[in-house]
Amino acid sequence: MDDSAALEIQGLRKSYWTPEGARQVVIDLPAFRLEARQQVAMSGESGSGKTTLLNLIAGISTPDSGSIRVGGHEMTSLSESARDRLRATTIGYIFQTFNLLQGYTCLENVLLGMSFGPGADRAVAVGLLERVGLGARLRHYPRQLSSGQQQRVAVARALANRPRLVLADEPTGNLDQRNARESLSLIREVCRESGAALLLVSHDPGVLSGFDVVEPLEQLNRAGGV
Repeated sequence: MDDSAALEIQGLRKSYWTPEGARQVVIDLPAFRLEARQQVAMSGESGSGKTTLLNLIAGISTPDSGSIRVGGHEMTSLSESARDRLRATTIGYIFQTFNLLQGYTCLENVLLGMSFGPGADRAVAVGLLERVGLGARLRHYPRQLSSGQQQRVAVARALANRPRLVLADEPTGNLDQRNARESLSLIREVCRESGAALLLVSHDPGVLSGFDVVEPLEQLNRAGGV
């Protein structure tokens, strides 16, 4: 495998037990590669395995078999604590539901995300929030922000540790059309500026149409999702 790639997958397989006691294969991905700084969208309907795949890449879930290399590091052979450290320093994850901590301000959410990596840096966190247009809302709590503004906090948090790879799970799914368009443009622009590769998954044709490279998960994944 080539360590220069932002992400390289070989023979990845993940299955779950159904309530009926059968083994349901969700991911059966022979190969996938994302180059450094490349931006790729992965299409797939609900239930196709998109979120499962991103969670495997991020080390949140573990596969049954196969290899996932992120920035040259083999994710699948690491302990849980080592996967957490690699994720904190190498991967930025933008969740569809934002996953902001409601009891913390915008600035604190970003600083907490940084604390799991190289360490919290207030100047960097403030600069990122200013970059995404929230310089005047550093002390606001998520409940005091619109959905679009909450997404911007999530983008700042995902980029705070200068990751090599950014994963975005239906990042515009909870936004109206205008905020969705602005959020997508912001994610892509900030990734370009920071030199991060981007893997975004979506079922929205409007989102997918903006990418030069769109990979249909249903065609890549022999399992066909769930």
